Parts: sequence; C-alpha cells; structure tokens
Amino acid sequence: MLMSKRFNRKLLAICILAVGISACSSTDDEDEDLKVAELTEIKALFTPVVKWDATVGNGVGDYFSRIQPVAGYGKIFSASRDGEAFAFDEKSGKQVWHADLSDIENKLGFFDDKEPALISGGPVAGINKVFFGSENGDVIALDAKSGKLSWKGTIKGEVIAAPALDSGKLVVNSASGVMKAFNASNGQDEWQIEQDVPPLSLRGISAPVIAGGGVIVGSADGSLSVYILEQGRQGWTVDIGEATGSTELERVIDVDSTPLIYGENIYTVSSRGNLSAVELRSGRVLWQRQYSSYRELAISGNSLFLTDVKGHIYAIDRNNGLELWSQLSFSNRGMTGPVPQGNYIVVGDFEGYLHWLDQETGEIVARHQVDSSGLHATPTVVNNVLYSQARNGDLEAITITK
Repeated sequence: MLMSKRFNRKLLAICILAVGISACSSTDDEDEDLKVAELTEIKALFTPVVKWDATVGNGVGDYFSRIQPVAGYGKIFSASRDGEAFAFDEKSGKQVWHADLSDIENKLGFFDDKEPALISGGPVAGINKVFFGSENGDVIALDAKSGKLSWKGTIKGEVIAAPALDSGKLVVNSASGVMKAFNASNGQDEWQIEQDVPPLSLRGISAPVIAGGGVIVGSADGSLSVYILEQGRQGWTVDIGEATGSTELERVIDVDSTPLIYGENIYTVSSRGNLSAVELRSGRVLWQRQYSSYRELAISGNSLFLTDVKGHIYAIDRNNGLELWSQLSFSNRGMTGPVPQGNYIVVGDFEGYLHWLDQETGEIVARHQVDSSGLHATPTVVNNVLYSQARNGDLEAITITK
C-alpha cells in the first residue's frame, strides 16, 4: 500500500516522540529511553469483574485509531475500522443492531468488491443519532435506535478524532486543517474554516469541544483556539507548545489532546511544551507546567491526571499545576490516557492490560488483561462501569468492587 510522504513523516514523528521528546546525551541513555518497562508483581486490592463482553468486528488492527465505545440511550456504541458498527445493550451486552458502514447506502452490487470504510473518528451519540467519521472524509449519522442511515456528509481530509455535538450542530475536525460544522439533524453544511498545518506533525488531531457558545480545538502549530459556534468566526488563540529545536522534528508541538473543560477553565497539553490551564471566556493562561503528551486528560475532584509521551502517569493539582504524584513504572508501554473509575485512575497498555491506580497516591492496586492485541484508545467509564476495546475488537464491560 502506497503512503504519502506526509503520512510517512507524520508516522515517523509520533514513533520517535512516543519514546521520549528530549535528546539523549549518550548511547546508554538512548538505550534506557527506548527500554520497555516490564510489569512487576503487585499487591492487588481487588479483582476487576467482567460484567459482559462482545466483539466489534475485526477491531482496528495495528492502525492508528482513537475509536472508543460511547454510551447513550441505554446502549454502548462502537465500530471497527472496516466499518462494522454496533449497538449493545448497556446492561447485558446483547447486540441491539449492527450496521455496515462500508455500504451504508446499499449501492454495491452482488459482484462489486467491498472497500473498508476506514472508520477512525467517533462514535459520538446525541439527538437520537450516532455519528462516525472516516479517513476518507466521510461523516455518517445513524439512527441510534435502529442503526439505519440518517444522513451522510463529507469533509476535506481524514477524520481521526471524535466530532463535537451541541446546540444542533456537529463540528468535525480533519487532519488537513479543515474544521466543518454540519446541521446535526439533516447533515446540511453550516460553516467551514481552514487552519494552517505545519509540514511535519503527529499522526493525530485534536477533537473539538463545544462549550459556552464556542468550539475549542487544539492545532498542529501548538496553539489552542476558540471559534464561535454559530458562524465559525475565530475568537482568541493562545500558544501551548514551545518550538525550541533547530530541526523540523524537534519543532513538532501539536496539541492533539482533546481540550478538557471543567467549570470556567480549559485544560490542555502539547506533545512538546506545556500542560496549561486557560480561562474559557478570555483565553488568559492561568498557569503552565512543562509536561508533554498527546493523550487525553482526566479530572477527578481537584486532581488533573496526565499520561506523558514516555508513558508516565501524573496527578497534578488543577488549581495551581503543582505535581501531586508520579507513577513511572510504565515507560514506553504505549499507555492510553487516564480515566477515573471510583477512587481509582485506569490506564491501558500495548499488551492489553488495564491498570488501576489509587487517585491519592498513584499506587498500582489492580490489573486486568482485556486482550494481548493491545489497547490504544482511552477507556470509557459510564455509571462506574468501564468499557475498553482492544485492537482486535474485543470489548469488555468491567466493574470493580472497591
């Protein structure tokens, strides 16, 4: 399969950044930075319980994907990269419906070859619909109850992050720098803007978030911006990343993490540079600390949780940015972003293990393997039940007893 020069360069960048942003001073240091941490024995405080499990087609395989299960209308929605979309009953895991997104309009004849849908963005549930995006630039809306097609639209570029839905609009961000708003009910185009994309950036983009009448999104140039939801007009912009190197690779500063809105503040992080707290209405930076990540952030109480580019997990005081604890046992294990479940923080790794960490101390208190194919997308927690989908499509609903 042929890949564009841009795709190859982006893939190279994320691979290098994943094993450490800063340059090494010696061969020994390089070997240490590349070393994958082995799991050690832990004293488990509880045993996670699989409430139900299901299969989501062939999953995403070894491809880059942030597809993660989402909940809505008493169902759990997910999809495979090929385009097999499913709705499962939230309580029992029983399949409610299945849709083939590779031929959702039923245009293929008996002798036609089916092409994979290349689903890579979403799902997102709302207004009795479920929305997906693809690497082909397709935006697909299904009826949440039946799985039947509601509408289909297009956007220039790959959709590799979940859309945002609010106030009757679906906002989709693409890897080409185009961000587009659709009427969520019928798919009609509302507005479109184009953002500059550097010649070299990570294989990933920021998912947009809607809050306070604005669309907040990170960009490949290391900035965070807000756009007026109604017209798409740009409001404030603030720099998050710091391009300090002399080469293109050293100057990769993407803000790929989904902005996290909590109260009147936004929390965001760059792949090289800063973890920042920004005032939602004005764009004023409240504080910044030097952390680098392209994973999702999480908040529980006054603590902000972060997985950095090396796989280290941190708890940070959301009010002032001071570090509360660090867990350095997962170096180069391809850790997912963190998600709160009860009194714990849960992260997944490239061997398919989920790890529960105590929110107060960072101590590892439980472990469970979903599947050896690995975990890439951040798990989802709804009503204290955790949903995690492995690369091979194995989906588990997991509860904890403590």
